[in-house]
Amino acid sequence: MAVALYARVSTSKQAEKDLSIPDQLRQMRSWCTAHGYSVGLEYIEPGASATDDRRPAFQQMIAEATRSPPPFEAIIVHSLSRFFRDSLEFGLYERQLNKAGVKIISITQQTGDDPAGEMARRIFSLFDEYQSKENGKHTLRAMKENARQGFFNGAKPPFGYRAVEVEAKGNKGKKRRLEVDLSEAATVKVIFDLYAHGYRGQSLGLKAITEYLNERGMTLRGTKWTRSRVHEVLCNRLYVGELYFNKWDAKHGRTKPQSEWVLVNVEPIVDVAIFDQVSARRSSRSPDKIPPSRVSSPTLLTGLLKCGCCGVGMTLATGKGGRYRYYKCNTRLSRGNKDCSSDSLPMEKLDKLVLQALADKVFAPSRVKTILKEMQQRLKRSHTSQGDRLRPLNKELNSLQIASDRLYEAVEKGLLPMDSTLQDRAHKIQVRRQALLVEIAQLKHQGTMPLSTLRPNQIILFSNALKDRLLNNKAGFAKDYLKLLVDEIRIEGKEVRMRGSYAALAQAVTQTKMGIPEKVPSFVPKWLPGTDSNRRPGD
Repeated sequence: MAVALYARVSTSKQAEKDLSIPDQLRQMRSWCTAHGYSVGLEYIEPGASATDDRRPAFQQMIAEATRSPPPFEAIIVHSLSRFFRDSLEFGLYERQLNKAGVKIISITQQTGDDPAGEMARRIFSLFDEYQSKENGKHTLRAMKENARQGFFNGAKPPFGYRAVEVEAKGNKGKKRRLEVDLSEAATVKVIFDLYAHGYRGQSLGLKAITEYLNERGMTLRGTKWTRSRVHEVLCNRLYVGELYFNKWDAKHGRTKPQSEWVLVNVEPIVDVAIFDQVSARRSSRSPDKIPPSRVSSPTLLTGLLKCGCCGVGMTLATGKGGRYRYYKCNTRLSRGNKDCSSDSLPMEKLDKLVLQALADKVFAPSRVKTILKEMQQRLKRSHTSQGDRLRPLNKELNSLQIASDRLYEAVEKGLLPMDSTLQDRAHKIQVRRQALLVEIAQLKHQGTMPLSTLRPNQIILFSNALKDRLLNNKAGFAKDYLKLLVDEIRIEGKEVRMRGSYAALAQAVTQTKMGIPEKVPSFVPKWLPGTDSNRRPGD
């Protein structure tokens, strides 16, 4: 009888260093010789779990075994656990092979073909599944403790870090910790800086950052960057020193409950402040909060312009083969003139009108002064609530300082040894202390925005410089400022009304050095020109 041999080990490390596969093959060949079986094929699976069927050699064996006619009459395994460690899957594949006339034979767990033999195989399979789950439970417990002690469990270190072997007390062999890879960390910092601050006065999104990195040969370990990989970097709290083990359930493809995560403190690459700034910007550009067309469309007013007649958005429409470009109500485009009576608006004229109105009326020095004064009054009114938020933060900060002082005092007096456990405790205190200081500083900054310290000549310089940049619209500067400052532009009869953010305007002024707006500030959420609304094109 022609048979096939199947040998397997669970990990690639076992395949490289263990003698299990050669021993399995030797025993199976000897058994086949003793029983008069002819070995036709051998399938070897180096490093694959038997808890699922995601095994290339296994799938190839099943595919060939179910051909008509099959090239062999039986599959020989050392034990049934080599074939499958899931009793249900074992039964399904055994039934599939039986229909093709192929048997599964274990050289160490031999059973008959009668009902008693079938029951015995089911029992063996159940015990294999139980043993697998028990082994997995104990392995995971050990790996979680390994992570709590600050060691790295993964095979491939995340970008920006490298794994270094260290001696572990009370353990055989070596363990691995993550440390910053200076060359990769430099790329990580570039990604965060480009997203937070832009490049040469122009804000950059994921696509632009990806192109920037690839054009300059800044690779992802030898491969080109993609938008998704850039996005992963910007979202990953690893880069502020927070690595979580046991976060992802690979078997079911979902995130585990947060109570099961284990925090591994690693050396941060970027500051918490810039990470939070990047997170806020990503949130402000989310499709849930802002239409994608408003973020990515090259058309100046797309995503901002609303029809005063029916309230829906207005979009670009062309005529005469693209020679003429208009803003037209989406209702009219989709349903015709009977559902909306609004007119088409010439794009070039309306763009110029909006930018001119923004420069002359909103960014006029007198109006900026009025807006800043109102913002100062709002900040004073919010001082009480900010104080309520600051008190618990300051209290926790004082508690951490006391704990840190007591810890070092105990070490100085010889009451406690400065071992790895104590170092980890001290590090956690310092990490939390830094996070509290950043949060407190941000709250204090919100309450003490230096609006009153701006001199009149600074406001004039800012207003004039911005007006020039807006009207010239270099490098998409006008589009970026519109996204920041304007929430909506509505056409109402013969008027164009713009609604936007006082806070964003105040930030734009206070964040600008020497009155020259080189970069577009980050978003903060409203101003409404009110009675000085702008006339629409042609009126």
